[in-house]
Amino acid sequence: MKKNTPESMPFLQQYNCMKAQAQTWQSTWKELAAFIAPTRGFFEGETAGNGKKINHRVLIDSDPLLAVEVLSAGMMSGLTSPSRSWFELSLSDHQRMKQPGVRPWLYEVRRRMEDVFSRSNVYNALHSFYQEIAVFGTAAFLLEEDEEKVISCRSFTAGEYVLGCDDKGKINAFGRAFFMTPLQMEETFGAENLPLSLRRAAAEKRPEWQQVLHVIMPNAHADSTKEDFAHMPYVSAYFTPQGHLLKRGGYRQFPVIAARWEVKNSADIYGRSPGWKSLGDVKMLQKMQKAKLVALDKNTNPPMMVSANVQGEVNLLPGGLTRYSGTTDAAVKPAYQVSIDLAALENSIERVKQTIKGQFFADVFLMLNTQQAGRMTATEVAERHQEKMLVLGPVLERLKNELLDPLIERTFALMWQRGVVPMPPESIAGEELKVQYVSMIAQAQKAQGIHAIEQGISFVSRLAQGRQEVLDKIDFDAAVEEGLDLLGVPPVLLRPEEQTQTIRTQRQALLNAVNSAKTI
Repeated sequence: MKKNTPESMPFLQQYNCMKAQAQTWQSTWKELAAFIAPTRGFFEGETAGNGKKINHRVLIDSDPLLAVEVLSAGMMSGLTSPSRSWFELSLSDHQRMKQPGVRPWLYEVRRRMEDVFSRSNVYNALHSFYQEIAVFGTAAFLLEEDEEKVISCRSFTAGEYVLGCDDKGKINAFGRAFFMTPLQMEETFGAENLPLSLRRAAAEKRPEWQQVLHVIMPNAHADSTKEDFAHMPYVSAYFTPQGHLLKRGGYRQFPVIAARWEVKNSADIYGRSPGWKSLGDVKMLQKMQKAKLVALDKNTNPPMMVSANVQGEVNLLPGGLTRYSGTTDAAVKPAYQVSIDLAALENSIERVKQTIKGQFFADVFLMLNTQQAGRMTATEVAERHQEKMLVLGPVLERLKNELLDPLIERTFALMWQRGVVPMPPESIAGEELKVQYVSMIAQAQKAQGIHAIEQGISFVSRLAQGRQEVLDKIDFDAAVEEGLDLLGVPPVLLRPEEQTQTIRTQRQALLNAVNSAKTI
């Protein structure tokens, strides 16, 4: 039997430290799960394998849940749509982009990366990610190497994991607690790595759940000259709550993709989101809906007063007969008169609903309905869309830095290690790749740049009517490349510089020949 060794203690200490920091956020996460995401969240005291019970006494109106679905679906289709390209690869040095074979190579790398995404469960993980971050403000998933599909993702929910940051506020540590049966632990970690009690439980095939802790953190003993797990930049360890080390490994890159919706100050490890902002409104909406239902119930089935002279049970069914022996006063009558202004109550509820939808940016993704678009010109539609995207600007920039960039970098690194990436042209050996995002939301944000180019070219063209040499100040080739880049046109569609010059030379030679023939 293995004894607790000092080797496991740094991991247990790191986990306990991160867990203590997360405790202050737990109470709000639990409320968010109860009122906005009843099927999400996994907190202490909950049992593995048991379904989540939805309290319909609390959740009467489903509009907040629908608002979350609209936001997550909008982010999915607007940022990382599985049905269209949402990123492009290029080089920081634009001149090297013009070298022969460079653009086709970049296009092929992107195509293979998209194929890896589509064959793996990345898009399932991203959809869950957007729901988590919309409600709780923080979301995370583990991206690991897969023998068949190159990459594989494991999604997490609030309360299931804890995070740690470096001195710059960048997430660089991760911990989670999960449950396995002894037999599962034997299959995963090997019987020789289990404590004696768990080996016996596995041999007896006992179905009892055992907690396992997993920590990924920077490796204090990292050494770039060595390739073994013990010296990689990040160390990974599985162990029991008692500190028994089950498995140790390492990663070349931080494998956890974790992002925050909004961080109020540099000391915050976790983020805040539309769920945080709308929680009070959501509670109020549920209370108002409950009050409305109670009022309607009292109006249609009011509390009754029954005289002492009533014989037997009171029959309140239509056409029912209740016998009464008295001669004065009604035998059965309402205890009090219920007066409900249903229209005013409905208007108040609708205003709260609209506030909640606004907090979750539902209007951003649903404003361009058929009727609205039919009454607006294309320019007006584009301008309204750009205005709405400006509101999401800071959030999208954070998601770019904490979600999209790490996802692309981690995937490319695993593809390179597996030999899935084709060898680059010698002319760009050692050159750093640059990622440009061309999703629907990215294009909406870049649309202002297209507008500026169009205005600039139009301005110069008007001046050229009086003095044509001003056109010499504009590099039209550069304008075309920049404009197509902002529009998200694949670089592979652009002809290489040499081919473009050849076509122009041939065209000029043909024009010269025609002019010479006319002169003769």
